[in-house]
Amino acid sequence: MSTLEQMYQQVIMDHAREAHGRGLIEITAAGTGESHQLNTTCGDEVTLRVGVDGDTVSAIAWEGQGCSISQASISVLSELLEGESLETADATVEAFRALMQAKGEHLDDETEDLLGDATAFVGVGKYPARIKCALLGWMAFRDALIQARGAQSAAVEGGQA
Repeated sequence: MSTLEQMYQQVIMDHAREAHGRGLIEITAAGTGESHQLNTTCGDEVTLRVGVDGDTVSAIAWEGQGCSISQASISVLSELLEGESLETADATVEAFRALMQAKGEHLDDETEDLLGDATAFVGVGKYPARIKCALLGWMAFRDALIQARGAQSAAVEGGQA
């Protein structure tokens, strides 16, 4: 195993042990959304909440169980996206999907910079059965973000924001 692969493995294990954003707290924001996702193949699951204020992901909270890859991936997502603009969040989700489809090949430097610690999951793309594990939280985030944006829009239209 190369030094880089060892570093990536350590990042994943660190996030699995000390998960960022874990704890399904109530989120008060202009718009909130929640998504529950289950990987029926292996039993990994997550419930993830997102808060949106204006054009910013103001809060992410989640609770889940599963393998170290799924739990670490959600932790990295939480650390990367909380406080980011909606535009950056969308771009990061798409970059992570591309990383999973790259079959273990590194992406360009700009994409890797955007992904930060999420680049540690590059090797997961070599194992199709593990891709679902890594993507579980990202799909929950995307779904919850759509809901949060809709709730925020409805509040604005209703004169509540």
